[in-house]
Amino acid sequence: MSGTNCIFCKIAAGQAPASIVYESQEVLAFKDIAPAAPVHILLIPRKHIVNVASATPEDAAVLGQLILVAGQVARDLGLTEGYRLVTNTDKHGGQSVYHLHFHLLGGRYMSWPPG
Repeated sequence: MSGTNCIFCKIAAGQAPASIVYESQEVLAFKDIAPAAPVHILLIPRKHIVNVASATPEDAAVLGQLILVAGQVARDLGLTEGYRLVTNTDKHGGQSVYHLHFHLLGGRYMSWPPG
């Protein structure tokens, strides 16, 4: 089930362009169009899940796949000195697209706290 006018659902369906770096039946990874680091990849489930707060026990497998794919993509892109993996949830968490996604950020030093 897709979200109404959800850009990430459209990307997952091949109806909107994206620079894809990984895809499987359940997960898609593509370059962010407004990168915040030299490497900035978005990882999404093809299934429309609004965010972590709305995930259900039935989503456990795809949530695990997202994390494993993030590690694989990081290795494939040569992020050997580390990276950051983050998801934003709801307005105060900074979520701007309401389709669950993880940001894989690397290629530079990541300071703490992030913001």
